[in-house]
Amino acid sequence: MSTKAHRKTIHLSQIGGWFALIFFGIALNLAGIQIANSLEVNIYLDSIGTIASSAIGGYLPGVLVGFFTNTLSSLIYDQINIYYAVLNVLIAVLATALYNKGFFNNIWKAAITAVVIALTNGIIGGTISFLINGYLGSTEYLPYLMGETATELIDKGITIMLVFIFIKLEKKYVKEDLQFHTWRQRPLTIEEKQQADSNYNHIHGQASLRNKLLIAIIIVTTAIAFVMAGISYMQYRDETVSNNMRIGTGTAKMAAACIDGDMVDEYIEKGEEAYRYLEIENQLTAIKASSSDIEYVYVYKIMPDGCHVVFDIDTQEVEGSDPGEIIEFDPSFEPYLDELLAGKEIDPIVSDDKFGWLLTVYEPVKDAKGVTQCYACVDISMARVQTNQIAFLTKVISLFLGFFITIIVFALWLAEYNILLPINTMAIAARDFTVKSTEGREESVENFKNLQISTNDEIENLYDSFSMTIEETISYLVETQKQAAALNKMQNGLIMVLADMVESRDQCTGDHVRKTAAYCRIILEQLRKDGEFTDQLTNSFIDDVVNSAPLHDIGKIKVPDAILNKPGKLTDEEFDIMKTHTTAGNEIIQQAMQLVSTDSGYLKEAKNLATYHHEKFNGKGYPMGLSGDEIPLSARVMAVADVFDALISRRSYKEPFSFDKAMEIIEEGSGNHFDPRVVKAFFEAKDKVKEVSEKFMN
Repeated sequence: MSTKAHRKTIHLSQIGGWFALIFFGIALNLAGIQIANSLEVNIYLDSIGTIASSAIGGYLPGVLVGFFTNTLSSLIYDQINIYYAVLNVLIAVLATALYNKGFFNNIWKAAITAVVIALTNGIIGGTISFLINGYLGSTEYLPYLMGETATELIDKGITIMLVFIFIKLEKKYVKEDLQFHTWRQRPLTIEEKQQADSNYNHIHGQASLRNKLLIAIIIVTTAIAFVMAGISYMQYRDETVSNNMRIGTGTAKMAAACIDGDMVDEYIEKGEEAYRYLEIENQLTAIKASSSDIEYVYVYKIMPDGCHVVFDIDTQEVEGSDPGEIIEFDPSFEPYLDELLAGKEIDPIVSDDKFGWLLTVYEPVKDAKGVTQCYACVDISMARVQTNQIAFLTKVISLFLGFFITIIVFALWLAEYNILLPINTMAIAARDFTVKSTEGREESVENFKNLQISTNDEIENLYDSFSMTIEETISYLVETQKQAAALNKMQNGLIMVLADMVESRDQCTGDHVRKTAAYCRIILEQLRKDGEFTDQLTNSFIDDVVNSAPLHDIGKIKVPDAILNKPGKLTDEEFDIMKTHTTAGNEIIQQAMQLVSTDSGYLKEAKNLATYHHEKFNGKGYPMGLSGDEIPLSARVMAVADVFDALISRRSYKEPFSFDKAMEIIEEGSGNHFDPRVVKAFFEAKDKVKEVSEKFMN
């Protein structure tokens, strides 16, 4: 029998044990969270399953349990939990390392483990919370950190005690090895694996391959993380500043509209006794209260001797100046004095003086003759903008760190069994061969053959260069496809997380991206069943559309929160801004497509969906006014899915329509808003549509 025939594969029961371990760890974490919430105590109990899985199964199951626990808890309990996935992932890495060093062998070492994990979690988690909650610049950092660490000491003390008991029971009653192995050779004993792992000690003056791989993976993933975080931060910063300028400009215009330019001198002279002065002051106070970003609202008449106060709205910290009071010009405004004295419009000004770091907008108030009499002024606090930017950057970095540490552990796990162990066991066998007698060399050759290395790559060629066959080539291709599928699944998961981050800004949408994706699949499969668009409706096309569906509203990341979450009907100007999410989505995905060297049907359909899902079949949609078959098929399908979900969903400005009423509205739009063929398929799959809607409703 050939050597190939003796090579071992992973037993299905072992794979089931691995999935059971991960499922059990996640369930244990979620149960701990639920217990802590029910008891209303200031502990978390969210890492019991993480530490237990790490001790029993090693780095990979612990990291997977930690990452997916926070992913699920962000959906079940609090969305903020996703940003703390990095903590649970770090706990898994730390717990595995300490377990391997024997720190769970007795209760005293376990106590040290609890302290180490609690201190690490308290410092890192406290810092993340401090920045996310907008406490940057506060003097309470150290007390806050001490409080978080004290909580962690209690939490991890209870957690480690429970895990310690669980490990003792597992060793006594569970006989199956739940360590995550994917042997590409004869399975090694514990002693053999330890010898192979320590083989780098024999490499004098050189870095081990393990360390080189680790460094390469860290460099690549860190570079990606920095680029993505930098891009996200710059987009958020630019959009935040632009948004504040829009808020300031809009608020200043509102304030200016309240003031009668012909009454300015009377306001200054008589103050509260002037006609409608108090009424206008109340209106300005209400305008200031309309947004937490607005720091000051005031009205000045600019004269050569200074700023003559017309109105100055009080704040909690600063009492407004009286009418007629003259305020000296701030040095930062001196370059604009000529324009202000001439009554001209000026661009928003950023200043940092005794009133703080502010973005100031001046809006002229004119009399009946069109002459500027004063300026309505609005100050936006830039310090708050900086705090929000730091909080956003912290969230992005935390999210990427959690994801990339998981990727690093997964990649090293693959490298361990596909590269490192085969090379090291071959090196040990070869070294033994060179120092033995003839009889010993024969034994070494047999031992070398018994390694049964089957990595399906160049390492296998090195081990058995004469055994390359067609079967191995096919096996290698199958393995490659499996790995590609796994990477594709990870990509789709990350896209869904990013889509959720965008959708989370819209307080009305909930599970919108998941529901619309499900409706799209139902419609596309029904169209194919009906024999429609047969040339286009391939499995690949349907998968591309469904997988990219969560990105159809990606452009909303550039729509201001004030418009996105407005409870009432949008004005024409606001609706025009809202409509730009289609072209913004086009630009974002176009940028992504430029980074991909090969054609990507996935990104192509994502671009079609983001750009054209608001086009109408009769040509009266936006942004391009396309009609009929000019509109990409994926966008015509998404139009039905998107509108239907909006109809049956609760919004802050409306109650949900019933299922039947929503279907009736869709039917009425056939031929006008929607492609009749798509509507027909939608109605034919009515039962499946209803099943999905009820699933998410429940």
